[in-house]
Amino acid sequence: MQDDVLVNAVDIARMADVGRAAVSNWRKRFDDFPQPVGGTASSPAFSLSEVEQWLRDHGRYVEVSPLERLWQRLRSSTDDLRLGEVVAEVGAVLLGESARLDDALTREIRDIGQAEGVSAAFDGICERYVDLHSRRLLATPPAVARLMTAIGSTEGGTVLDPACGIGTILLESHGIHISGQELNENAARLTSVRLRLHGYAAQIEAGDSLRDDAFAGTQFDAVVCNPPFNERGWGYEELTSDPRWEFGLPPRGESELAWVQHCLAHVKPGGLVVIMMPSVAAGRRPGRRIRGNLLRAGALRAIISLFPGAAPASSGPPDLWVLRKPAERDEPPSDVLMVNAGEDLALAETAWRAYREKAELPENSRVVRIIDLLDEEIDLTTSHRVATQEPTSGYLVMSDGLSSIVKELRLPRIVATPRRDLAMTNLGELARAGAVTIMQGPLKLQEGGDLPVLTAKDLLLNREPTGRTGDAPGLVRIEEGDVIASLLHSSGASPRVMSRAGAVLGSQLLLFRTDPERLDPYFLAGCLRAESTAASRHGSTVRRDPRRASLPRLPIEEQRRYGKAFAQLLVFEDTARALREISDNLVVAGLDGLLDGSLTPE
Repeated sequence: MQDDVLVNAVDIARMADVGRAAVSNWRKRFDDFPQPVGGTASSPAFSLSEVEQWLRDHGRYVEVSPLERLWQRLRSSTDDLRLGEVVAEVGAVLLGESARLDDALTREIRDIGQAEGVSAAFDGICERYVDLHSRRLLATPPAVARLMTAIGSTEGGTVLDPACGIGTILLESHGIHISGQELNENAARLTSVRLRLHGYAAQIEAGDSLRDDAFAGTQFDAVVCNPPFNERGWGYEELTSDPRWEFGLPPRGESELAWVQHCLAHVKPGGLVVIMMPSVAAGRRPGRRIRGNLLRAGALRAIISLFPGAAPASSGPPDLWVLRKPAERDEPPSDVLMVNAGEDLALAETAWRAYREKAELPENSRVVRIIDLLDEEIDLTTSHRVATQEPTSGYLVMSDGLSSIVKELRLPRIVATPRRDLAMTNLGELARAGAVTIMQGPLKLQEGGDLPVLTAKDLLLNREPTGRTGDAPGLVRIEEGDVIASLLHSSGASPRVMSRAGAVLGSQLLLFRTDPERLDPYFLAGCLRAESTAASRHGSTVRRDPRRASLPRLPIEEQRRYGKAFAQLLVFEDTARALREISDNLVVAGLDGLLDGSLTPE
């Protein structure tokens, strides 16, 4: 069966733990690279067995996991348009249900489910499926899904996602009973399988939520949703008199406001709705009447601006709208929270919690009076209401800081040499040999306490730990020389070698503790950074599998030489980033100051 399995360049890159460009270079540089046996001229397919043999012959082979081999066989068993059906059948096998797959493939799926765990095995297949069809599936990034469910307080309650896709948001909900509806029948079935494999009591229906509501008349503790954006054919003509439009008939070009009201119709009084919205929905003129009615009723509680890519359906940075269905005897609220969170998802959650608890708000967030929003435009764009800093206040200070930073720019001394092919290994192999230990931060930490916590934002900004937690079982304590990296390739944070011990490892972080006589930590940090850069170039937002990270096999003395150069490059990067940031702010501060009269040219 193995000889029938075909792989493309992306598959080969993943197996060999390199970028796709490396595979393209191999095809050009090596005459013995396997010839295509299928596919197209722009996307050729190769025999998996031939590729594996070539990688072995050239010292680049990374053992193909059983899960990866299963995935390639699944892809080879059908065309990409019907692959979703096959993935759902895999889930059925793992659930112990009957499936339309041949006996040999069924036995292989069961064996892998037994070895990996059924939910982990199916998650692995789903991740590959989402990577392959990312433009069509438009799955919500897991970190954003976690933020939405945290703000919606979904844990332990009944939860609905009326545009559930393949279930990414519902998987993070921890609801006691969850429901979903999805237009695509195959995606709905796949979602049902995913949720049941993760132990959820779930009801997932296929169909058009707006035109054919599968949960009409049912209300939930919370509703979370990332609906399709900018749909002209959402049902305007058929649904003109629908009772869901409590706050006004959604304009034909404002499908998102139809989804907002659909979600509110399905939440219990006092329950929360967290819905992804395109940023333009905050200010488009046709929707201002509905926005005004949502404000007057006290239903709209917060607008949180995120980063480009938080909603794959949008090319720009989307917003999260947080709504609360008014309950009897509620006092009408007088204000709304606005947050410019960007990539700082922890800031978004912190600001929402502080707002609800009437505590001090963090930076880049502000409470805005509803009466101040009810003007002619009813523009709810957060950037118009939340100022991050006074533009001219620090011009002179910044100009002095710019000069200091420029003096600190230093590059390592690196010389050109004839290119050489290095034998490679991976962290999984090094961990088995005892050269490195890999640990992950807990998903949640107790808030408050005396122990410092290194957070994902601390790593990104290369600063001292700012979090706090109390002592509890399972905490990962950082030691001097540990390498810390983000769990997500797309975080933008560079791996760091810790110079101080004592802090606790925060969530979404990985810790690598090396035997310094066998693996230099600075060398490892440089290799991990190179891996993240390659993943980012290919648009990867997936979680890092630490065992698959590759690095050259080098003697420890040579590792240390490389490690020193890597460390100097990372310091240069930090300095250049600071220079870029202060330069942008300095130009804005200078222009604004010259125009508003607070600065004068000599």
